Amino acid sequence: MKRIVSGIFAALVGCLCLASCAENTPAESYPDMQETPVTSTAAATGTTENLAEYATGVLNADIYGHELIDTKEASTLPYDGIYPQHEPYGTGIGAMPGRVVWACDPESVDWDGNGYWWETDHFDESAILDLVNESIASLGGKENAKDGWAALFTANNCTRGRSGGYTAGEKIAIKANINGSAVYDDDTSGETKMSYTNPVLLKALLTSLIEEAGVAPEDITVYDVSRLFPDYMIEMCTNGERKGIHFVDRSTGVADETAPIVWSHSFGGKVNYLPTCVTEAAYVINLANLKGHSYGITLCGKNHFGSFINGNTMRPPEGANLHQWLTRNEMGIYSPLVDLMANADLGGKTVLYMLDALICAPGEGASITGNNSRWQQSPFDGDYTSSVFVSQDPVAIDSVGADFLMNEPTVTENNGSLRGNPTVENYLHEAGLVGNAPSGTVYTDSQGHPVTNLGVHEHWNNSTEKLYSRNLGKSEGIELIQIHLTLLPLSPDAPQPAASRPAGCPFPERSP
Repeated sequence: MKRIVSGIFAALVGCLCLASCAENTPAESYPDMQETPVTSTAAATGTTENLAEYATGVLNADIYGHELIDTKEASTLPYDGIYPQHEPYGTGIGAMPGRVVWACDPESVDWDGNGYWWETDHFDESAILDLVNESIASLGGKENAKDGWAALFTANNCTRGRSGGYTAGEKIAIKANINGSAVYDDDTSGETKMSYTNPVLLKALLTSLIEEAGVAPEDITVYDVSRLFPDYMIEMCTNGERKGIHFVDRSTGVADETAPIVWSHSFGGKVNYLPTCVTEAAYVINLANLKGHSYGITLCGKNHFGSFINGNTMRPPEGANLHQWLTRNEMGIYSPLVDLMANADLGGKTVLYMLDALICAPGEGASITGNNSRWQQSPFDGDYTSSVFVSQDPVAIDSVGADFLMNEPTVTENNGSLRGNPTVENYLHEAGLVGNAPSGTVYTDSQGHPVTNLGVHEHWNNSTEKLYSRNLGKSEGIELIQIHLTLLPLSPDAPQPAASRPAGCPFPERSP
């Protein structure tokens, strides 16, 4: 396999000497951003009365008064998105700040649409392991996965005031999304057409951690304390060199009653505790799905709805009374997803965000078929997405995921909650502007510290080129790196990922 990397890479000038990122408000982060008056109460509050204007971007400013980006400067192709386009909100974080890597290999998925989507013979294990390792290398700005993992661990430690990379014996908790398994009962066969973490991708991630990052199997725990893992998945992910890996579900999860989640907004609901597998871990990996949802979209932010215990065994988010914040179709309101991103034990420890996009469902409750999971947009052109997305920036990766989902006809035609509804990105605006959130919420890390930066949010220039600010030569914003694994030889003219950061700690900080 060879890799072809495409995209325009941002210059590193000015980034190389950073020792840490200042905790800036949006205006401070972008001194050239022009603040213009908000022309209506609806625009200021983001209420649905202004939804039509917000969706079409006809306002001179977005709902917060920030000047809308002039797409003519970015490309000769017009912006064709539903979300209003704007300058980047927030500051990119990670070993390569704001970087999102999209690795795609059409040969990794071979399903004729019959049977269950998750059956392992539909997937090429070797190709999917290549997707994981290539994406990790690129995300760290390195030539191989071993060095890539080292860069990711070092960057995460740096932002938490820790030095060095991964140390043998440190525990890692991987949050999988097992939402489609054992939804209504205790069936652990996994025999459902609803979506959950791809078993072959999970196996590949575990293999990479062991072989490339040097993590011992007994120090890895895969968890989702709201569901039950399929038996076949546990078996295939704990055999051979993976023997010793732990799985924790709703039947085995133990609440750490010293670690309640403290929401930044007051509302009724049960007290929610993190599981001990998270609080005892040094690192977290957020392995989410790229898919639609009955509330619009579900990505890395919502994946942590399976990361707490509150006594409602089958439906912890209902016990926490969280769904009320996802159904209002409003901008500028509090979002619990931002609290989960900001949580010191969840977002703070996260060394890697990954979106499983091998086969994408239009909604969490949808029965996945060949017809409703083959995407129409380029480069998929009627085939499966066969992709993996990775980042160290939780806001950036969900922003990219939101662009892909909203601009995919196969998803929007089968998901009325997402179709034409830009308010599903409310949490991304809250996260990108977290130091001065549109809702007025002062978000904390659940340990009493206000959070001033979680990452960067923006939208691509158009659905054809799929370029973000750093791809277009800007010093801030998202950089989407596209890796297409193919049997074709690598073109000598193909651009390569930007060089890695120098020694030390030159990584923009996730605050506090």
